[in-house]
Amino acid sequence: MTPRLASLARGRGVALVLAIVLVLVALDTPPAGAQEIGFRGFGDVGGTRFAAAHSFDAVLGTHRGVVFGGGIDAVLPSGIFVGVRASRFQKNGTRVFVLDDQVFDLGIATTVRVIPIQLTGGYRFKVARRHVVPYVAGGVGWFRYSENSDFADTSENVADTFTGYHVLGGAELRMSRSIGVAGEAEWSVVPDALGHDPSGVSSSFDETDLGGITFRVKVVIGR
Repeated sequence: MTPRLASLARGRGVALVLAIVLVLVALDTPPAGAQEIGFRGFGDVGGTRFAAAHSFDAVLGTHRGVVFGGGIDAVLPSGIFVGVRASRFQKNGTRVFVLDDQVFDLGIATTVRVIPIQLTGGYRFKVARRHVVPYVAGGVGWFRYSENSDFADTSENVADTFTGYHVLGGAELRMSRSIGVAGEAEWSVVPDALGHDPSGVSSSFDETDLGGITFRVKVVIGR
């Protein structure tokens, strides 16, 4: 598939997800005088494990790291919700060169950042124990990936944004009417984000996916 066709395919996928979310919201919007939509803000911290394990191990010494984030949800009366969140991963490492699967450290400090902005739609289940609320969700995200070195020129640094998709599930414990704590697991895939440079680390290990698995704890403010 050519880059143009791939871009069009990703764009259509994003449009489809957004259309589904909007249709669900429209169908579930209560009439005037009914229960209002609830808005909730949240902050979270978690740990992520990148799918491109060899590439991250080579540059950062690990393919795991801490992720901080936050966002807002709109919860409909039926339990359907939509939300947006932003998060940030950042870790320092060094530039390397790979030859025949051997990694050679070039001794040049570099900082890797991954900043996803994700749009999510899901459903909160109604169970007998009302203070515990399980939920599942999925959606689309835009992942900003960058590598920056202090003494590198602009052409040697990397910065680009890629489209990815995710599914997640978790459970929220309601501590009070307006405060909750949730545990959540997410799997994401960001295809064709890595390995564009034939001489790059990811190309050497034949790794292209910027996604991975993330476990996080959330503090929720709102009903």
